Amino acid sequence: MTVITSGYAQRSLNADDCSISINDVVFTKSLNKAKDHIESLELDKFNMKSGAKSDFFNAANGTDKYANAPLLLTPVDNKKPFTFIVKVTPEFSKTYDAGAIYVYIDNDKWQKFAFEMDERKRTRLVTVRTIETSDDNNHDVVVEKSVFMKISSDVESIGYYYSTDNLNWQLTRVYKNNFPENIWVGISSQSPIGEGTKTLFEQCSLSELAVKDFRKGI
Repeated sequence: MTVITSGYAQRSLNADDCSISINDVVFTKSLNKAKDHIESLELDKFNMKSGAKSDFFNAANGTDKYANAPLLLTPVDNKKPFTFIVKVTPEFSKTYDAGAIYVYIDNDKWQKFAFEMDERKRTRLVTVRTIETSDDNNHDVVVEKSVFMKISSDVESIGYYYSTDNLNWQLTRVYKNNFPENIWVGISSQSPIGEGTKTLFEQCSLSELAVKDFRKGI
């Protein structure tokens, strides 16, 4: 069991050790048995399955909390700049089915960036920032089956971006990086009201560089 320090208290990361790679990014922690949900494909790509009613969300009422979606994590030194990019292709069946990337501290402090099916069956980018309770923000509709998703920090600011071609990036969210020094970034698949789904993850990278323009994401 690994102990990490959040902005609120010292809490344990109740996750299994693993070593699962996409390109040069090695995910070393498996939360909610994520490593058992991996379906290997070609080199440097795999599907992550999610079980029924799987999600991360802390409702505004402060009592309803969901933290059972599979999540693969890799550590990041948040004292340094970083950029995390993944190509994400979910299989959409039910409302809120999604593939997502995360900044994760513990179950009460995390940021989810998801490619998700909404209530009208449109597929769009969604961000959920959780500090004890979760906000929930719907962003652009994307008709393509896949998106590239990016999280980038220069230590002071942290931004969230998507692209359909890995060249032209659209900002969804940027705010002060008030995460602690030691954080995790990761990938997840969810099916909050469905019977399960799977998401293809590929073309993953993690560098100690930040975007130069936090509006353009480049």
